[in-house]
Amino acid sequence: MTAGLLTAREAGLVTCETCALLLRAQAAHNAGHCPRCGGAVESRRERSIERTWALVIAAAICYLPANLLPVMVTSALGKTEPDTIMGGVVFLWSSGSWPLALIVLVASVMIPLGKLLALAYLLLAVQRGWLGDRRQRTRLHRMVELIGRWSMLDVFVDTFTVALVQLSPLMVVKPGPGVVFFALVVVLTMLAAESFDSRLLWDRPLEQGRADGD
Repeated sequence: MTAGLLTAREAGLVTCETCALLLRAQAAHNAGHCPRCGGAVESRRERSIERTWALVIAAAICYLPANLLPVMVTSALGKTEPDTIMGGVVFLWSSGSWPLALIVLVASVMIPLGKLLALAYLLLAVQRGWLGDRRQRTRLHRMVELIGRWSMLDVFVDTFTVALVQLSPLMVVKPGPGVVFFALVVVLTMLAAESFDSRLLWDRPLEQGRADGD
């Protein structure tokens, strides 16, 4: 940050995260309540790093069974066949539906993994005080929050398939245990992105600079 510029926190200003009203904090650790919406205003979320790390680690643990366990079990004429996410991608690709295969691969495999890596990177950047473009890191956090809802595509597809394809006793489609873990990954990463306070990306280098100056 350029020397001589004053940050909002140094100026005693804080933004309400509910209605985005900019107001002056009543105290350093307790900013009070928003006069417009009445919501509690915090200069920084308490234990944001610890909560976000806990959610990211839990999501990473659920990510493996979400991809290794079957997400859908099909029973047809007495034959039962489980399908994992990657198995479905391979089937769609080999059957000629490569656009749908790419959509499922990106939404169900790459996006959840990318969210985990992005959140881990942001957490380490704050804790280690890494130098870099803090605007880009803030945009990265906003992107993680924005695309979180699209990670539920695979769960939606399985749910619709189970609801539509019920031709018992000829064919029965049931959700597999992988769906539960996949849904947990999506929910946990969404909560992790929400619990991470992106304002820490701007404060940490300043705090380190002050400590070095002391």
